Amino acid sequence: MWALEKICNAKKLYNVRKMLIYYFILHALVAWSCNLVQHKEQEQHQQPSIQPDTTITKQTSFNNLFVDTNQVVSFLSNHPAYQKFQQQYADFYRQRNYEFAWFDSSGISEQAYNFINLLGNAVNTYNDSSLYNKELVNEVDAFKKDTTDTLIHKMPDITETELALTGQFFMYASKVYNGADIDVEQLGWFIPRKKVDLSLLLDSLIANKSGVQSTEFPISDEYKKLLDFLPVYNNIAQSERWDTIAFPAKALHKGSKSSIIPVVKKRLYGLGDLTEQDSTAVFDTALLNAAKNFQARMGLKADGVIGKAFLKELNVSPQQRIQQILINLERLRWMPKMNDSAMIIVNIPEYKMYVYEGGQLQFDMDVVVGASATGTVIFTGNLKYIVFSPYWNVPASILKKEIVPAMSRNPNYLAEHHMEKYGTGAEGLPLIRQLPGPDNALGRVKFLFPNNFDIYFHDTNDPGAFNSSKRNISHGCIRLSEPKELAMYLLRNQPEYTEERIDSLMDLDKEKWVTLKNTVPVMISYYTAFVDDSGRLNFRNDIYKHDSAMAAKLFASPLTDTLVNQ
Repeated sequence: MWALEKICNAKKLYNVRKMLIYYFILHALVAWSCNLVQHKEQEQHQQPSIQPDTTITKQTSFNNLFVDTNQVVSFLSNHPAYQKFQQQYADFYRQRNYEFAWFDSSGISEQAYNFINLLGNAVNTYNDSSLYNKELVNEVDAFKKDTTDTLIHKMPDITETELALTGQFFMYASKVYNGADIDVEQLGWFIPRKKVDLSLLLDSLIANKSGVQSTEFPISDEYKKLLDFLPVYNNIAQSERWDTIAFPAKALHKGSKSSIIPVVKKRLYGLGDLTEQDSTAVFDTALLNAAKNFQARMGLKADGVIGKAFLKELNVSPQQRIQQILINLERLRWMPKMNDSAMIIVNIPEYKMYVYEGGQLQFDMDVVVGASATGTVIFTGNLKYIVFSPYWNVPASILKKEIVPAMSRNPNYLAEHHMEKYGTGAEGLPLIRQLPGPDNALGRVKFLFPNNFDIYFHDTNDPGAFNSSKRNISHGCIRLSEPKELAMYLLRNQPEYTEERIDSLMDLDKEKWVTLKNTVPVMISYYTAFVDDSGRLNFRNDIYKHDSAMAAKLFASPLTDTLVNQ
């Protein structure tokens, strides 16, 4: 009897344990499912689904041709090149309730012909055969020639061509408008990259009955201007020999005669700097003007002298310039659209600042940027503060490398440089700052757009640096040639800051901070090929080797050139 009771108790205990295990498993499953539902709800909240236009039905649609999801899935499984656009396919066709885009009840649409023409032009412009799909072009051409009205008997072929046109557009637009699939921060680019909704872009193209030319594509005027020169250089590369021109023993001036002058003239004529062909060996006025124009486009001193620096630039081959143009077109694809408010843009390789208002250039000025070892970072910010008569708080890196060793050599170093110690920082380093005044390294004013890179604009106590054509010599911050002009512009809507008051604020013995009523976007950019306001194509040296890094990503066999990469 005792044994039987023991067995019964054991069974009860086993059942209790079993129930507890079931309870914990059930509780875990419920919790997991709740978390899954909550996660899906969060995803749906973060990425709102595309809502189909339910007004489009077989009864109400214009063309009465529809594709279903199974056909899209089947098509993508057989066309690996388009599979990466699976989401764009889903968004595009769901939005139009799966109505055909490229065909209607009368046949293939005019937009399909327009797009094929656009592809052909792009292949010629970019010299990029990867944009071309010969099979698709032949299919479209076949439908164009087919004048029968029995499309229903050709539905499999129509569906195949319909989905191929859509995929080819996504492939084209992704490359031309979105740019290469690369991590831009690995290339030192910290400007948020522009995003293009390919499905909405295609919907805009299909809806525009006026054609491709009037469709608004997400490219800037700067991009269009630079793109116009790509076929020009493709043509030069195909038609011109570009052998290296030897340096003359002495620089050539107006009136000089040399055997290289006819070659220089021919090359400048081909590049558009010399307006008339001339094969003589005399350095005349026309060549002088052409040489000055070429020097200005290359960022050289425009003195018209044909010397080593001039010929280094002239010896850069058209193929190398084409890569330079393509690299900068890629950068322009990443750029967000310029808004209508005020904006400040600095182009590092050009050593130039541009100030815009409502999309119109207000003024520009020369700048000094970071040296190769302490390069200025490419990023965006919002200018918020002007600091008049600033202290210069010496960065720890400069303290270690320059100030502390100088103090050990000269006990009077701080006093002689109008500096003072105001504390002790990390690693026992003294905190040193330079007092306001004419000797201050920041000059009489600085402009702050708070950022993680500790970069700002400022005046300088060494204006002579602006006399050089190469101005990458700072520790990273950007020196301005006309700081007062920028201060007056930024404070133009704060009438209490007159020119007289600004002058007085720049000559104080202590800092004066001014907060702007409205912050101003700042963009620190990097373009080594661009078109100026006169419509001239400019090139600049790749001072931070960013072009070289980009070429390795974009081109299977990037060209190298000692000048472009110096």
